[in-house]
Amino acid sequence: MKRIDERDTMFSRMNLEKNSKEYNDYYNKNPKRKEKDDEIRKKPQICGEGTATYDPINSKIAQANFKFLDDIKHLSEGEPAKEKIEVDSETITRRIKGLMKHFGAVKVGITKMHDYHWYSNRGRHTESYGNKVTPKDRYGIIFAVKMDKEMLNRSPQVSEIIDTSRAYVDASIIGMQISYFIRELGYSARNHMDANYLAVLPLVAKDAGIGDIGRNGILITKEYGQMIRLGLITTDIPLIEDEYEDFHLNDFCMECDRCMRTCPGKAIPKDKKEINGIKRWQINQEDCYQMWRMLGTDCGICISSCPFSQGVEDIESIKTREDIEKALKNHDEKHGIRPYIKTPPEWLK
Repeated sequence: MKRIDERDTMFSRMNLEKNSKEYNDYYNKNPKRKEKDDEIRKKPQICGEGTATYDPINSKIAQANFKFLDDIKHLSEGEPAKEKIEVDSETITRRIKGLMKHFGAVKVGITKMHDYHWYSNRGRHTESYGNKVTPKDRYGIIFAVKMDKEMLNRSPQVSEIIDTSRAYVDASIIGMQISYFIRELGYSARNHMDANYLAVLPLVAKDAGIGDIGRNGILITKEYGQMIRLGLITTDIPLIEDEYEDFHLNDFCMECDRCMRTCPGKAIPKDKKEINGIKRWQINQEDCYQMWRMLGTDCGICISSCPFSQGVEDIESIKTREDIEKALKNHDEKHGIRPYIKTPPEWLK
């Protein structure tokens, strides 16, 4: 699989300052993206005044979370202690997983880091724009923190981004705690957190058995659906790997089109296409992100619409097309096209 260039992601492109050296470099190489990207730039910022969900107080909650994440991202890397403590792979794997769950993770998986897990080049920030990503650490410890279902079932209200930003903070803190711990043992460890990733977390999570990737490009777990946010620590401490688990998500997504039908930006595809030699779904990230800028939140409608996010009963027994159709029928009887809570929680009123 070809490595993804972080410069091509919408977050990186929207961080480019117009007419800067980086802006000119990117659009000289990708002229077809310039016109639409510039149109999106004219729209209000997420959580900003002029968006559909803007609230002068509540929108600041999410903004504060993202500012905090930006302020701590420089702590993601550090030098390991000079004295290296010898560890047994099985014992340290068990302890790290247990500690992460004690700190608040709901799922933890481990995999060897493969070349395609890493970005090819950085693009999110001016100071590192274009820098090549050189794979270093052997293992990836990938973990999930749970989002609040009721907050996400209010998507795309401000409640949604308050909780997604909270989950990013939780993941970053857990990642910091564990990476600091591993470095104290004398091993390398890097915390990959919001706006400071060197790797593509859903790809790592899939290989580590956390879940699988759905039609909308988001990782789906059996237990929590898409109601999670991911964190990653890469390290050279010797660990025991987990394996990918096939729970027939691809077959389920082929029959289910709830995320596609509810997407306000019509950004989620019906059919797969061949990308870098692999047949898969790929969302239209421009149309998706443009909707975020209009709504003022990171939307979340597709997350809420996913039957796995609301809980699929007897998931272990769903293997045939008839099983999937029955599960979808049960979902629709309970939730309609998707569950939606119209009013904000009492504490946000």
